[in-house]
Amino acid sequence: MGEWSLFWTGDTSTPAAEVVSGWRDLREREAALRFRDRQPILVSPEGRVDPRLSKIFRRSTFSAKAEGTQETYAPIYRLFFTFLWQRGLNWDQATPEDLEDWEDWRRRAAANPKRIEGATWGKELAALNLLYKAARGQGYVRENPVLTHTVRTQDGGTAEVAELAPSDVVHADVKWLTPRAYRLWRNVGLGGLLPSGLEDEGWRGRLGGRDCAFADLTYSSGMRRREAGTILTCEIPELGRQNYYSGKVGQQVAKRAGHTFYASHAALQRVWGYRLSIRAEAVRAGQARGAYDEVPGRRIVRSVTRRGRVLWTEWDGRLGEGSLDTLTAADRLRLYIRTEDGLEPAMLWLAENGMPFSYRSWTKVFERASARCEALGLGVFATPHMLRHSMALRVLVALHNALDRRLGLTPADRRHYEDVYGQVWSMVKDMLGHKNEQVTRDIYLEPLRGLQLDSLLNDEDNPVDAEKLAELSARTGLILDVA
Repeated sequence: MGEWSLFWTGDTSTPAAEVVSGWRDLREREAALRFRDRQPILVSPEGRVDPRLSKIFRRSTFSAKAEGTQETYAPIYRLFFTFLWQRGLNWDQATPEDLEDWEDWRRRAAANPKRIEGATWGKELAALNLLYKAARGQGYVRENPVLTHTVRTQDGGTAEVAELAPSDVVHADVKWLTPRAYRLWRNVGLGGLLPSGLEDEGWRGRLGGRDCAFADLTYSSGMRRREAGTILTCEIPELGRQNYYSGKVGQQVAKRAGHTFYASHAALQRVWGYRLSIRAEAVRAGQARGAYDEVPGRRIVRSVTRRGRVLWTEWDGRLGEGSLDTLTAADRLRLYIRTEDGLEPAMLWLAENGMPFSYRSWTKVFERASARCEALGLGVFATPHMLRHSMALRVLVALHNALDRRLGLTPADRRHYEDVYGQVWSMVKDMLGHKNEQVTRDIYLEPLRGLQLDSLLNDEDNPVDAEKLAELSARTGLILDVA
């Protein structure tokens, strides 16, 4: 077909013997060649692997990117290389004119059934610029097809901007859900209820309990899709008598660094309910058919120490160890626990067949839930990131209100205590795992701008609750709410 192919080192989804016939020692060969775990391998239509690309993927600005970014960028390279190949060109022969033609095809060509918007093109442009910049620095290409020019920033500095940068990037107007809008979306979209709250006899979803538990955990904790989607059973806080419980997000599955998350008692109660019911049933089904006995690259956990050290036995009997912080999303998929009834995955979220559920698949779950709500005439929808934003907004407003009450400040007084209120942004920053406080302010201040914050946050007769967020919704139009 004249298409490039994309593979990943250490991929456990397909046995090595099926990938390359007779190469049962493929993982050992990868290690001998010093490939990184989960390193992309691009194979040309002729079946060749360019060692120059492998070097870029192993040691460059690409390898320094977060795992999620690498997984986003690699398919972009495959598509662009295929476009070049069908023009009779190798990846290292791309010119600015080729990139212009690619941009036209991706964004405007009538023959293209999957044209993309400005935001997606901006992401593709960033991916290609990263690759070709590294390739030019190594002397692999004569020119970077991504042409740029220098612009002056608001703070007096300079930045490089691509000539083909999109001018039509549209940011979603709605980023937040009020609690009642979230509950309606969850109960109807994921839980299979009717808008009236009654059971839908035509509902065929068998994993509603799992899906609602994941959504509640995300909405309560503000964890990213990958963070919540790759959590292990040993990382779930035990239930007690607290209102909120803390847990740790592993460094390798966080976007930039590991951090502490906080989840409510109600959210964790639903998670534990899923674990003891739907998940337990899926595990029993997997054990009954021997699904866990021949998993490629399987690691059987021997113990997890209080300091987060994980000791395991490799599939070939060798002993290994690591820490919860250093486990990647791929590592977590390979971990299994031996119980009295047999092996079971260490991952919390499982598919109906009992196998670990890929964190990327949650996007489709949310899309189906939103489509169900739309089909029933409801104007509510959600994405995993919207739930993360919503948690931050609730916490932000509540913390401001709590500080006002604790310090006994009037609206006039509070203006003199910006240093105190800076602590609120710092706390939200830490809960979200943002790199710096300004990111938190830029994203979450938007619905609060232009409002009479003093009266909103210091109304003693109406403390911050769901109705306070509903008020924000009505005033700004940025927060999704229901009547």
